[in-house]
Amino acid sequence: MKGRYSLLLFFAVLSLASCRTPEGPSALPGGELPRPRVGLVLGGGAARGFAHIGVIRALEQEKVPVDLIVGTSVGSLIGAIYAADANSFELEWTAFKLEKDNVIDYGILSALTGLGVARGDKLEEFVRSKVPVQNIEDLRIPFAAVATDLNRGVRVVLDKGPVARAVRASSAIPGVFQPVEHQGKLLVDGGVLDNIPASVARERGADIVIAVDIGENVANYNITSIIDVMLQAVTIMGAENAKYKRKDADVLIAPKIGDVGMLDFTQKKRCMQAGIDAARLAMPEIKEKIEEWGRKKAAQKL
Repeated sequence: MKGRYSLLLFFAVLSLASCRTPEGPSALPGGELPRPRVGLVLGGGAARGFAHIGVIRALEQEKVPVDLIVGTSVGSLIGAIYAADANSFELEWTAFKLEKDNVIDYGILSALTGLGVARGDKLEEFVRSKVPVQNIEDLRIPFAAVATDLNRGVRVVLDKGPVARAVRASSAIPGVFQPVEHQGKLLVDGGVLDNIPASVARERGADIVIAVDIGENVANYNITSIIDVMLQAVTIMGAENAKYKRKDADVLIAPKIGDVGMLDFTQKKRCMQAGIDAARLAMPEIKEKIEEWGRKKAAQKL
């Protein structure tokens, strides 16, 4: 009889234990948190864009996933090349070989007869030579370039069609590069309207948005040509709209490169290192945001 009561007591305790509410996401099968879709947003800033490469290297080293890339201007250039094969070492090697003459095709004839002092053909050809697929839809990582419709004054998101053409349009700094006719529109640099397009990443399904702002410090006391004037004007516009646009990001990374000139291609290594440093500084916040999202999703499933 005593043995039977003991057995009944054992089953009663076992039953109560099985009815306990699981504590935290460890109760999920496998004990793993759900993972958010992470969007990386790369802002405009001409030669300062080498800092984007350092940020990407740090994210890769820390195994932070990048599921979507959105870029404006130079951010679209760096983003497209990385989206093709997701290899930061190859990206860095490509960047070290990149010089101003590889992407800017100045010409007297262009200045006199066109709508910009550079055509943009070199930039488009450079992208075509470095990205092994033709269309955005075929990139390894989903990608979008942001441009501005010059006629209508609205933002244009390019997520389909030729990669090289999209990057050229997104990078067409008004007055410096000629506007680009693409998809039935006349397009210029996306930084005119949206230099930190975090909302674009959100609209395309990113749960966590990491944005990189390389437009810090617009001061420039070395303006000696019409090119400098146009670059500085666009830089100021981009910095002003970025103040509002970057608020849509969950984490903002701002490399310390505010004194690097927009066409200074001699500071590559320094910019890359600044990107690495800034990303590492933001890493605890990035990981906490990802884990927090996972905990919330796990709790919803329990």
